[in-house]
Amino acid sequence: MNDSIIAIIIGIVEGVTEFLPVSSTGHMILVGSMLGFDGEKASVFEVFIQLGAILSIFILYFEKFKKMADFSRIKELNGSLTAYHVLVGILPVMIIGYLFHKPIKAFLFSPLTVIVGLIAGGILMLIAEKLSERPVTVDVEKITYRQAFFVGLFQILSLWPGFSRSGSTISGGLFFGMSRTAAAEFSFIIAVPLMLVACFYDLLKIWHMLDFADLQMICIGFIVAFVVAYLSVVWFIRFLNQSTLASFAYYRFAVAILSYWYFFGI
Repeated sequence: MNDSIIAIIIGIVEGVTEFLPVSSTGHMILVGSMLGFDGEKASVFEVFIQLGAILSIFILYFEKFKKMADFSRIKELNGSLTAYHVLVGILPVMIIGYLFHKPIKAFLFSPLTVIVGLIAGGILMLIAEKLSERPVTVDVEKITYRQAFFVGLFQILSLWPGFSRSGSTISGGLFFGMSRTAAAEFSFIIAVPLMLVACFYDLLKIWHMLDFADLQMICIGFIVAFVVAYLSVVWFIRFLNQSTLASFAYYRFAVAILSYWYFFGI
């Protein structure tokens, strides 16, 4: 298949799935395996298109990032979302991810583990919807440090491919009194520093693999992922104002069943 077509397909997959509770990593593994697009070249490409998705969130929430970056006004922002909330939300997964990075990459990046993660993550989302009570925090600006910490703990589940970072964090937010919209927006915001660290960490390891010949493919994937992620997030926030996570859970179950049939023929 033509490289440009592969770039468009995977860019769309990344853009649609990165911030929806369906697992972008899981979809990338499954789609990459179906297209036969894997190995070193795929690793380089995937890092750059993730940066495209990150850029979309930075632009959408630019004013919030700008406010959080002004550490001189932290005391004035009492009762509002600050950089400290973000730090509390990302520390747990950064610590666990750093300690177990090698075994996670070695043993969990396969179609079968993704299928397991899709099912388990879908069940978690349904339980969160079932057990969550009337939210006490409907605006992300009013999130507490306790909520930020527990959302961060749930984010650890996303280290298992297929579980979904946004699915696990939004579920965690529901368990601890946040509305779906507030939990989703906090999930998007903490994704930016977390994904930047992860992407640049991966770039340091794969820098020697960069090939100028692949620049066109990387640029196409980056732009497609940016545009599609931007549109997906805008749509998702509107969706959560009117509906629940249940439809995403059922979608995950369907993808898991179809993927099992495709890869294992049973």
